[in-house]
Amino acid sequence: MWGKSAKRAGGRANLLLSHLLDTAAVAELIWDRYLAPSLRRALDGVAGGGEGSGRRLFTWLCGVHDFGKAIPAFQFIDEAGMERVRRAGLPFDLHALRRKRWGHDAAGGVLIRSLLKEAGWDEDQVDWVWPLIAGHHGVFPSLGTASRGMRSVKRLSGEGTAWDQVRRQLLDVFTRAVGFADLAEVQPRTVPSRALQLQVSGFVVMADWISSDKKHFKGIDELDTVSMQTARARALAAWSRLGLRGGWGRLSPPDQHSFVQRFGDPPRGSQTLVLDVVSQMGAPGLVIVEAPMGEGKTKAALLAAEMLAARFAMDGVFVGMPTQATSDPMFSNVRKWLSALDPGLEAQVTLLHGKRMFNKEWRALVEDAGASPDDRFDSVQEDDFGLEDPYRSELAEGHTTAAQERRAPAEWFLGNKRDLLSPFVVGTIDQLLFAATRTKHVMLRMAGLAGKVVILDEVHAVDVYMSQFLAEGLRWLGQAGVPVVLLSATLPSAQRRELQAAYLAGAQSREEADVSAVPVPNGYPSVTAVWNSPEGIAHAVEDCPAWKTPVAVQIEVLPEAPPAKGDEDLAQTPPRDRDVVAVLRKRLADGGCALVIRNTVDRAQQTYLALHKEFGDDVRLLHGRLTVADRADRTEECLRLLGSPAQKGTTRPRRLILVATQIAEQSFDIDADVLISDLAPIDLLLQRMGRVHRHAGVVRPDALREPWVIVTGFGPRDSAAPWILPESVGIYGRYLLLRTAALVTAAAGTAWSIPDKVPELVAAVYESEQKSVPEAWAEAEAEAFAEWTTTQRARAEAAEPFLLARRGEHERTTLAGLHRGGSQETLDEEHHRAMVRDGETSIEVVLVRQDRRGYRTLSGRSLVITGEASTEVLDDLLGSTVRLPAKLTRAAEEELRPLPEWREHPWLRYSRALIFTEDQQSASLGNVHLTYDKDLGLVVR
Repeated sequence: MWGKSAKRAGGRANLLLSHLLDTAAVAELIWDRYLAPSLRRALDGVAGGGEGSGRRLFTWLCGVHDFGKAIPAFQFIDEAGMERVRRAGLPFDLHALRRKRWGHDAAGGVLIRSLLKEAGWDEDQVDWVWPLIAGHHGVFPSLGTASRGMRSVKRLSGEGTAWDQVRRQLLDVFTRAVGFADLAEVQPRTVPSRALQLQVSGFVVMADWISSDKKHFKGIDELDTVSMQTARARALAAWSRLGLRGGWGRLSPPDQHSFVQRFGDPPRGSQTLVLDVVSQMGAPGLVIVEAPMGEGKTKAALLAAEMLAARFAMDGVFVGMPTQATSDPMFSNVRKWLSALDPGLEAQVTLLHGKRMFNKEWRALVEDAGASPDDRFDSVQEDDFGLEDPYRSELAEGHTTAAQERRAPAEWFLGNKRDLLSPFVVGTIDQLLFAATRTKHVMLRMAGLAGKVVILDEVHAVDVYMSQFLAEGLRWLGQAGVPVVLLSATLPSAQRRELQAAYLAGAQSREEADVSAVPVPNGYPSVTAVWNSPEGIAHAVEDCPAWKTPVAVQIEVLPEAPPAKGDEDLAQTPPRDRDVVAVLRKRLADGGCALVIRNTVDRAQQTYLALHKEFGDDVRLLHGRLTVADRADRTEECLRLLGSPAQKGTTRPRRLILVATQIAEQSFDIDADVLISDLAPIDLLLQRMGRVHRHAGVVRPDALREPWVIVTGFGPRDSAAPWILPESVGIYGRYLLLRTAALVTAAAGTAWSIPDKVPELVAAVYESEQKSVPEAWAEAEAEAFAEWTTTQRARAEAAEPFLLARRGEHERTTLAGLHRGGSQETLDEEHHRAMVRDGETSIEVVLVRQDRRGYRTLSGRSLVITGEASTEVLDDLLGSTVRLPAKLTRAAEEELRPLPEWREHPWLRYSRALIFTEDQQSASLGNVHLTYDKDLGLVVR
């Protein structure tokens, strides 16, 4: 029987037994050279035979995945292969086979059930093993769904004929080849957790995909040359050529000198506190670090990851950031940290987000290693003739550098759905949220998180919709024993409890967990750790003084009235911007640096124009509708001019005004003397305030020696609730804005002690039982609260259909039927992002100019793109990428296409071109006109 046709196995068919043994041999290398010690220990416990006993079980589970190919319904697919089987004496009912199909994944799961029971396996052991086989194409069916083909046409399996005998022999020969005496000896001793099953399933797919690559596993069609010894030699050669490797191996716990060795500075009190709390943990658990902006939470988390890895045998790390923009600098920081830990690890960090090809450091890393720049290599189909969904090999020809020569993550890891399998990963938090969705091949994502320490930064930015996926992810990680470190400026107590309860419910394999006994931190900064112990939920909650001396931040309100007709015209300066100009004219009379944060791009563009008229080249603009190149250049310039005086190496400008949107809200290390901000919920407003007087040693004008924060975007009214900018209400909801406005209004003319007052302020807004608004606002607040709770409930319910497990299913013990109700396998990253962030899909386009001579880049380079593009033109095009507003997504999908010349280029063939004509200098899309202004960015009219 054949397992890979000649077409799919390098010109010669690969026998089924050969492919099973190839996969088993790859699995042995995954165990020996890739799996974290914690995973090996867990599988040893499942096998029940002592240390190392899990290796044979793991090898058998991976290798037996294609057992279902031993049926007429599969062997019939390839005519040459079928003829060999027929000559060997096995019958085919061609009439039935031409009318019906039965996927070999489902068939394998169903057929092996009876053989395992026949061998004496317990029912509960059979129940968790068969879905691993039935689900190895990425979707776990229920038993009823998997059996449907067999019930309707039993002739598809050859039941009652010599096929049964052959399958028994195949399974017996394979089982003995991997080291078991018989099938009965394979039976595990315990049932693994559902999370461990899901992770093992991911490694089954990993082993299958590696052994399915025809470049490394060419066909063997003579049975007498098939052996486990041969398979091991093939697997070892492939592993070496692919350059696959695990993480850091066994780590020693960091000591008192480690912080200085890693980061060059002694630890602050809060950073020491993190390590002290982590050292108390009796098992992998959830650590929540709450500390002010600029306190050094990230460095503490990275060293905590070392300690957690050393104590609980983890072999890598995933760092999840709120955005692509914040992922890029974190990528650099993690590489530096790992280099200080072990110089060989620095090059093994994978950057994971949809636009990593725009990151110069990432591109240099993979290109220096000889990797293909294309993340969409030729696909390799798992099943001949495309009867099943294609897998992507993503191995470019000619780039199979040996592990010891490659100074970059193994290229195999860089492919679609595989990036998380890399031992060290920095990406957006979306990658974890994706792992909590009922999507095809979700097991690969969970396998990628297995054996890692997970760090998630800025978790306060996760809204109620995203938090459903975060909670679901924490459930699975808790059950899998994956340590998680969450970082936040501060969290509402309800959100903190929800995160703890989700992780601990997973750790206890229960639907709910009672965390009422876990105390709320008394001080700030604080560290809260929870974990499951034999006695129940254990915890450690401690706090300490902040590193910085508390600062009195002066609060003012700049009232804003509802806009009048014509206020949105970019050619006019509306009253609100004239007020901003007046404030900054006075505040910056003797110089100084100001940050103005607007809640929408349109407002930011208009404010920039007003300020530019007054202050000229002292004004900068930064928002999400800039091209990739412009945004990167402006971000770099802002960090250089307004960054830490200890690092930037340049003189702070006498006067500078940065107008920005929310992208300046978090993980943006700039220092302003004064902030003008649109009203936002208190936790986000505090994040924005973290950009004011952020660094020590900055020389400031006398009038700005104290930090000033001026809040606008709303208009206080004496006898009624204030007017609030409708666009802000659309983004954040009226309830939280109303309560925040009450705090800001009450504080106007006084100061907030920051960071001391941060927890109190957050509680005042988010703890609904606290009375925070004036009596005259009470009715408006009640209406806003009712609307907010309805919206929150609806958004939470909207996430449920996409969650990996439905409500009430978390106590199930197997993966059978996990994907029941839809697998969403066709979603690309942008649609995945929209799914987990409850947003409309937004599309990125490449801006191109067209004149009489043809197409040109924005900078004027002639655009002649074939499969081979010059580096200059390619960089120009990639740098001209810009994200459209979500309201234009449908029009872009309908009207925009790649240029014909891009079809053969690996990066550009998926890129939609937005063409600006020479006569118009603009483009029409849907019912709007678009222009790109060198100062304003993309302007939508």
